[in-house]
Amino acid sequence: MTIEIAEAEVAAEALASACQASLSKGTDVLGRIGPLETRVARTDAEIDAAQAIRYRVFVQEMGAQVPPDAMRRGRDIDAWDLVCDHLLVLDTSIEGDADEQVVATYRLLRQDVARHAGGFYSQTEFDLEPLLARHPGKRFMELGRSCVLPQYRTKRTMELLWQGAWAYALKHRVDAMFGCASFAGSVPEEHALALSFLHQNALAGGDWAVAAHAEQYRTMDLMPSEAVNARKALSAMPPLIKGYLRLGAMIGDGAVVDHAFRTTDVLIVLPIESISGRYLNYYGADAGRFAS
Repeated sequence: MTIEIAEAEVAAEALASACQASLSKGTDVLGRIGPLETRVARTDAEIDAAQAIRYRVFVQEMGAQVPPDAMRRGRDIDAWDLVCDHLLVLDTSIEGDADEQVVATYRLLRQDVARHAGGFYSQTEFDLEPLLARHPGKRFMELGRSCVLPQYRTKRTMELLWQGAWAYALKHRVDAMFGCASFAGSVPEEHALALSFLHQNALAGGDWAVAAHAEQYRTMDLMPSEAVNARKALSAMPPLIKGYLRLGAMIGDGAVVDHAFRTTDVLIVLPIESISGRYLNYYGADAGRFAS
């Protein structure tokens, strides 16, 4: 089941009204479950906290390589941080400033902002220009740098990250979302089963087709279809990629090895009109499921 474009526009109108009501009450919280809440970072200190979490997960846990200055500061930082909005999940039960409460983050970059800032991060790995050119009237948003502290890797945290991203997308009338998602390790063949399943069953086509840059392209179609067991392939996938598939996402053609982060990246493509009706019903077409 998919949502039609007209329904998406109605949902956007509903959220715009809800956002105005929230602003009139003086709150910018996009969702709340128990002591956890999600919203966009308000201060430089909160952005710094998000970068610190990214450093702990990407560098200390996953072994990513970052520039010497970032190593010295203990932060994962790049030029896109200056122009992106930083979606946060905060644990309000922790005493202290809000920057000490940040337990998860997502980086959001709208097309209108990217246009004036030199493009999207994903463009360093995937050729987005043909995709964007085929949809001149649509608003795109990039999702990236998804990161959750180990002790908060729970269903409710992931629900709040998606709640926040969904509410943000509706507020800004986004028509499609995309972004890099990663498999651990820089050897695609180690993920042959999952990558082959994605290529054979979720490849973006037609107007949504997009591919890795030719010089970085690594084939995902590594196994014959008769050898690909769907259940085993799904269980071998990172939770984030599996979650995107459940929402109704498609996958770009080709993987890219990010040697600095020691990951194998694929491109997620998620038109709003393709989001599974099951999830629209769960979160609410107006993102009201966990709204404060």
